[in-house]
Formats: sequence, C-alpha cells, structure tokens
Amino acid sequence: MKVLANDGISQSGIDALEQGGFEVITTKVAQEQLVTYINENNIDVILVRSATKVRKDLIDACPGIKVIGRGGVGMDNIDVEYARSKGLSVINTPAASSESVAELVFAHLYGGVRFLYDANRNMPLEGETKFGQLKKAYAGGVELRGKTLGIIGIGRIGLEVARIALGVGMKVVVADKFVEETEVTVDFFDGQSVSVKLKTISPEEVYRQADFITLHVPAQKEYVIGEKELGLMKDGAAIVNAARGGVVDEVALVKALDSGKLAFAGLDVFENEPTPAVKVLMHPKISLTPHIGAATNEAQSRIGTELAEQIISILKS
Repeated sequence: MKVLANDGISQSGIDALEQGGFEVITTKVAQEQLVTYINENNIDVILVRSATKVRKDLIDACPGIKVIGRGGVGMDNIDVEYARSKGLSVINTPAASSESVAELVFAHLYGGVRFLYDANRNMPLEGETKFGQLKKAYAGGVELRGKTLGIIGIGRIGLEVARIALGVGMKVVVADKFVEETEVTVDFFDGQSVSVKLKTISPEEVYRQADFITLHVPAQKEYVIGEKELGLMKDGAAIVNAARGGVVDEVALVKALDSGKLAFAGLDVFENEPTPAVKVLMHPKISLTPHIGAATNEAQSRIGTELAEQIISILKS
C-alpha cells in the first residue's frame, strides 16, 4: 500500500509506516496535479498539513483513496463529512502539537511585553547610532507574573497554555461554550504536580478581566474577536492568535493598535494565508510568525508517529 505525504512527514512517521509494510512517498505534488498523480500511482493514503486541500472533487476523482490524514488539529482544508460519507477514514493528530503551539503563544507574549518584536527590527538599523534612544524606547516593559491571561477555548491547546500560565504565576480566566469546568494539572520535573480547577465564564467577562487574550478555537464563519470585543478589553491589553486565521478581525485589530487600545498583538495565523495583508505585516506593534505553531521537531515527530499508528490500525487490522 502507498502513502503520499504531500506536505511532508517526520522520519519517525516514515519509519513506522515502512515497518508496517507501507511505501511512503514524500514528493510534493502541486494541487492541480494531485488527482492525476494519485490515480497513476495507486495511492491508498494521502497525508496533508495545511497547504494541500482535499475537497469533494478530489475525493470523487480518486476512488482508490482509503484514508485521508491531517498532520495537526484543524481539518478545514478537508471535506471531512463528505469523505466519511463515501466510506473514507479521515484522521488527524489533535494532541500531538499542543505543547508546541502553547510555547509559541508564550514566545509571542514574552516578546511582546519586552518589545522584542520591534527591537529586533530596529536594532540592526539603528542600534549602532541610536543605542541610547532605543534603550529608552524599550525600557517600559512589564512582567507576565501576576497578570491575568484570558483563554478563549479550553481544549487541548488551551489547557497547555493554561499550564504554562499557571507555572509562570499568572491568573487564568477561561471561556468555552462547551465546557463548564476543567482541571489543569501542572507537572514538575521531579514528579510533583499541582492541580487547579477552572470554572469557565462568559467571553465578555474574559475580555474585561484579562491583561492578555489568547484564542484556541477552530475556524469560524464569523469573527470571534471584532470591534465590539476589542472595545470590552482593558486599555493596554494584548492579543495572541495562534489558532486559525479569520477568528480575529485584522482591520479592527490594526485600528485598536493604532489607537493605543491594545499594546501589541502576536499573530501566527492570518486571514489571507499565504499572502497576509501588508498593513498587518508592516505594523510596528505586531509580533509575526508564519503559521509555525506545530513546527517543532518534537511535535512533528509525534504527529508522524501518531498518523502512522492510526493508518496501520485502520488498514492492517
């Protein structure tokens, strides 16, 4: 049986699949050539990340496909229900990248409160001639410890974010329309742990209380945070979005940054990927990463191994 990992797969995933008797192909096939390639090469399994789309037309045109796999959490680039209605197995790896995304959220937060996003732009240009001025410009940082982090969506990634926040010494407030109460366990290196119960509150109350907001929700038809929600937030608050592009209204976000309502924003995802708006990319108060939340060696290894285990279980059992 053949597996096409069109957006790549870790070596650990390749090894596990090959040991299970599969041939793994990592050739990157252009979207418009996928149907022909899949059919000519008798592909049984197609694995994607976020770049390749598996829509109804491809599913209909490739009757030999048995499994569609997404290396990551969200499956908005796959017509999941249609595929399942045709008898295909659709799998993903919701837990494998949680820690990596959570750590990126805090990379943006730590960088934001100490102006690293701006300092790293200006130091190469002006550090030699305006060192004192830059030192003064970036001297008003704040600490995360003791501040309130608001988490919108307390699924796997939201829980990991909460763990780090509690370990840092932050207060955590949570909104999630599907959860009333959850427990967060913070594990330490020596085997000790501390568990904290969190009761969810309304999103509006999270916006009012939090010094920093981070979103961990799936793709939505409407904005989760727009002008109205931004208006509820504390003056000088900040937002990090490492969830999905389109859950934050970027026009309203830029307006809030320009007015000083928000201190900064951290974006790993964008409304118009892979061509984000220039106003967003050039904004001096936005910390930017190119959708790399799950892009750590550890996460990719876990994703590859987890996909392999699921594929072997489905097709070899």
